Amino acid sequence: MALGMAQIIKKARSELNNLTGLEISSTVSAEKEEDSWMVTMEVIEKHSIPDGMDILAIYDTRMDNEGNMLEFKRVRMRKRIDTEDGEA
Repeated sequence: MALGMAQIIKKARSELNNLTGLEISSTVSAEKEEDSWMVTMEVIEKHSIPDGMDILAIYDTRMDNEGNMLEFKRVRMRKRIDTEDGEA
């Protein structure tokens, strides 16, 4: 049975955490594709002091309609203090 968006996001967050051991900071986006879901999340790669120096990463995950993770990949990293350029 196909899952809804909220269930897919919850599964993606849980699966990525289980596979990487990283803390999920936020869900950036979720998009239904033809036969799968693309869920993008920001994770904390490394905690630092001060917090502004934490290393954050964006991961794309592809989930099937039943909530099984098909793939994941890290697509970019940044320090928490850094803002993303080119987006206003």
